[in-house]
Amino acid sequence: MSRLISSLAAVICLSTAALPAATSRDANDPVLLPVTKDPTVSFSLWFKVGAQNDPAGKEGLAALTAAMLTEASTKTHSYDEILDKLYPLASSYGAAPSMEMTVVNGRTHTDNLADFYPLLIDAVIAPAFKPEDLDRLKSRTLSFLENTLRFSSDEELGKAVLYNEIFAGTPYGHIVTGTVDSVKSITVDDVRSFYAKHFTRDNVVIGLAGGYQKSLLEKLQLDVRRLPSGAPAAVLAPQPKPLDGMSVMLVEKPATSTAISLGFPIGVVRGSKEWYALAIASSWLGEHRNSSGRLYQTIRERRGLNYGDYAYIEHYPNGGVRQLPPQNVARRQHLFEIWIRPVPNEARHFALRAALREVDELVQRGLSAEDFASRRAFLKNYVLHYASTTGERLAYAIDDAFYGLDEPHLAKFRRMMDELTLADVNAAIKKHWQLANVKIVAITPDADAFATALATDAPSPITYASPKPAVIVEEDKLISTYPLKIKRENVKIVPVAELFVK
Repeated sequence: MSRLISSLAAVICLSTAALPAATSRDANDPVLLPVTKDPTVSFSLWFKVGAQNDPAGKEGLAALTAAMLTEASTKTHSYDEILDKLYPLASSYGAAPSMEMTVVNGRTHTDNLADFYPLLIDAVIAPAFKPEDLDRLKSRTLSFLENTLRFSSDEELGKAVLYNEIFAGTPYGHIVTGTVDSVKSITVDDVRSFYAKHFTRDNVVIGLAGGYQKSLLEKLQLDVRRLPSGAPAAVLAPQPKPLDGMSVMLVEKPATSTAISLGFPIGVVRGSKEWYALAIASSWLGEHRNSSGRLYQTIRERRGLNYGDYAYIEHYPNGGVRQLPPQNVARRQHLFEIWIRPVPNEARHFALRAALREVDELVQRGLSAEDFASRRAFLKNYVLHYASTTGERLAYAIDDAFYGLDEPHLAKFRRMMDELTLADVNAAIKKHWQLANVKIVAITPDADAFATALATDAPSPITYASPKPAVIVEEDKLISTYPLKIKRENVKIVPVAELFVK
């Protein structure tokens, strides 16, 4: 294990040394991570555009445009021909559209670079924008909105509704894939116009990593110059409407369990001292997919109510399939968010109370000296696993450029684990976390009954299939009557079929 840690530490040091300081780089300078002995080359073309740039009534246009670059025909080849050419190269490229970023990325072995590169660059600078490709991608998107999101993943559904509710009325106020009506309305002309405006040579940052030669960088820079010119106007950072007390959105859906997400905006972003302080607190409360978190121990380990319970201070999409934090989903505005994985319907009120009570106690008491010391020691080593490949390190370097960091995030993360004090962490908790104004979303059946129970603060006792220790039974009594003070007018109910339509 010590060899692994040492090796990963060297990798992070390498990425740190390879990344120019943000203070010495222009906004569109390339992000370069040369690794001489790496037999692969990783590409990232970061376009400064995302769902926040979608025109009103055309939500989802940024995501569809990205897909039309990397999952569709070019002027040289049909999409089927592209797939046939990529397969024997064991190489691929794709696009990752998010709220503020769209990153076209690719990876190939240096032996196959001569065959791979023309396919990648054609996708970006010579898309065909064929109607049949758009029809196929729109059909897939509509299936996701109407079927997958609504009926296949209550957890992702809850998180999507939470973000839509909190950011309603702002450029963040819709999910990246858009709505059913808006996607249906998008035409090839819409895609072509959006591409010409946003996917420009003045709006892209080149990222290159691995065992590439200087000549490849020079060629890529020349080819990118063939993109349309122009820089679109910047979108102002979102200003979410202040939350008014605890408010609840109940999504009515037949189900045997209830998925819950809750949170509120926080004015802290990666790179600030307070962000790293909150990272310690958030990890202690609920490190993603980790059994050591307080929420996990309280709700799953001691009571067996669900599969896991986690806390976040950054956007964390597709958490069900991730073990470690995602890259290239950077935003200027984040939430403090808690994810309560589905619990039995009869335990939904209890589980919600248990999670909120843990946050309340953390805000009031702060971390103990023992918990602080053990958690920062854990994180200092855990972060070494965040970027184990060249492509992941390049993605982190792109995010560093987004946030304008003067020191790579992963290196600073480790350094801050040595420099932060218990007082720093507890002060950040007090300053940025609270329970007075929280948005709660639950995907649940019999929503009327749940709304009444919430509004009346009805006790929510819990029973178990087998006896629990006395200490758990006593704590259950406190949890089951923990006051939430939710007003009935602050509880909304919406049928699942009405979500993401307009």
